[in-house]
Amino acid sequence: MLLNEMFSVKYPVIQGAMANIATAEFAAAVSNAGGIGVIGTGAMNVEQAREAIHRCRSLTDRPFGVNVMMMNPYTKELMEMIAQERVALVTTGAGNPGVYMSMLKESGAKVFPVVPSVAMAIRMERSGADGLIVEGGEAGGHVGEQTTMALVPQVADAVQIPIVAAGGIADSRGVCAAFCLGAIGVQVGTCLLVSQECPIHENYKQAVIKAKDTDTVVTGRSLNSPVRILKNPMSRQYIQLEAQAANREELEKLTLGGLRRAVFDGDMKTGSVMMGQIAGLCHEIRPLEEILHDLCAGTKAVSERLSKMSEEVAC
Repeated sequence: MLLNEMFSVKYPVIQGAMANIATAEFAAAVSNAGGIGVIGTGAMNVEQAREAIHRCRSLTDRPFGVNVMMMNPYTKELMEMIAQERVALVTTGAGNPGVYMSMLKESGAKVFPVVPSVAMAIRMERSGADGLIVEGGEAGGHVGEQTTMALVPQVADAVQIPIVAAGGIADSRGVCAAFCLGAIGVQVGTCLLVSQECPIHENYKQAVIKAKDTDTVVTGRSLNSPVRILKNPMSRQYIQLEAQAANREELEKLTLGGLRRAVFDGDMKTGSVMMGQIAGLCHEIRPLEEILHDLCAGTKAVSERLSKMSEEVAC
């Protein structure tokens, strides 16, 4: 069963819960376009998150999800509220949602934690997760060290529950690769940044369009908090400070408010411009519906080419 069949949607695609970007409006737009939109609750309190869910529900009658960062001090109350609201999907990051699993599943939600390793995938399966979002380090934002190509098949072999591949996917070739590696769907973020509906500054969209394969860098490894962002004056200064063994306070001061500056102010010099390595495949601003359609419609041609190649290899 593919992800779209599990949730009764058109495309097997989940929208990544990008901080300050995954609003109720954007999540609804993704769901209306045939994917599964996700509200990123980030540091929201319960009432802010509830309002976002109600707003999303007023804009779409299709399934959508909510992401919870387990570091949020309101996590317990958020999870209780989400269970009350009976959303279709709950994704989680930065922690183990095991203690909330039964409550969420009893509400009818499917729980898909984001995992960066085989060990975490096994742990989440034992906790009762319905599925996993297996994310490689090619992704934008907070990342692990393993690559999608290496991580997804290892997780597929290690667990029995469905997995969704994330990181480095922006066209039908990536979607087909995810299927070949054992996934039932994909989670994407960078390719949605250049959608007409995405609520980021125009400068941010143009930065994604202009980016090449080598234009991102991972910062924060020295703090055990790696984040993939665009190479710009801020990131270069950050890397330089890391090389000089700067302390946490110095590094965090440099990035304080950086994502908001990028998203809302269009500051491409001192802002934290999160994007994945796959940005080099994002060439123009298009409607969400067109992006999602192309992600999935093109898989048929890729599959036919792979089938022909397989026959030639077998000969």
